[in-house]
Amino acid sequence: MLLSPAKLGGQRGRLLLGGDAEFPLARRVRSHEGAPLGEVFSFVSGLYFRGKASYARLFARTTDGSPAAFVMTAGGGLFPLDEPVRLERLRGWASVAIHAENPHFTAPLLRQASALLDTQPETTRFVLLGSIASDKYVAPLLEIFGARLLFPRQFLGRGDMSRGALLLRAVRDGHELEYALVREARSSDPTSDRL
Repeated sequence: MLLSPAKLGGQRGRLLLGGDAEFPLARRVRSHEGAPLGEVFSFVSGLYFRGKASYARLFARTTDGSPAAFVMTAGGGLFPLDEPVRLERLRGWASVAIHAENPHFTAPLLRQASALLDTQPETTRFVLLGSIASDKYVAPLLEIFGARLLFPRQFLGRGDMSRGALLLRAVRDGHELEYALVREARSSDPTSDRL
């Protein structure tokens, strides 16, 4: 599963990256050990990322049964949810615009997505947990994964908070969502901002 990135430039991101906050997570990102990426993005993004992370932890699996959830980052490419991150790395990512035309964002994403594709059998599906409405990360992912890139069909017509709640309900119920091809959904309504 591929989790769309959290926006580090928002209010909670600025609080975390300011370097003066004394709450436990802020102290951990300033420490030598850092804090897990999934925890950091869950703090910054709230319900939506928490839903994506919880869902991916439960349902993402490789053919050998090992977890397989990766988070997109601005300028860093793909990282596992438990990747330790420190303040300096987060500040670097915060300065990179997440946009399909920005090579500082797309080059590491394309490189790591391609490497991931090369390690998986041809039957592997790659599920995007994120909006498919814009090209900012969908275009580079489609370039690599093509018809193997899927998304939860129930995301259609929902906003971020509703998607987060949907994912958390699926986790609570132990029920994996139904997936659809990203390419087909985008071609059916490429102008919708609710994809």
